[in-house]
Amino acid sequence: MIRVVLPEHLRRLARVGPEVPLEVPGPASLAAVLDALEARYPMLRGTIRDHVTRKRRAFVRFFACEQDWSHEPADAPLPDAITTGAEPLLIIGAMAGG
Repeated sequence: MIRVVLPEHLRRLARVGPEVPLEVPGPASLAAVLDALEARYPMLRGTIRDHVTRKRRAFVRFFACEQDWSHEPADAPLPDAITTGAEPLLIIGAMAGG
């Protein structure tokens, strides 16, 4: 079971609590987690990654085990602490401005 933490605006859109438990079939990668998340909550399609290119939206960041995974290959295996549910995968809405 993989635990995913979503930003508040996506929680409201999906009508979920702070943490979403997901069963991810096959090797656990960021792409597999996002596929499972979008399959379970279709209203999130296009909010985290582009519909066509499937690339991460500009102001969305991914953190696994306190490390930024935003620029890692989408098919890279996630750390064991994430795949076992010991640590959550964080999806963060980045802020910009000055």
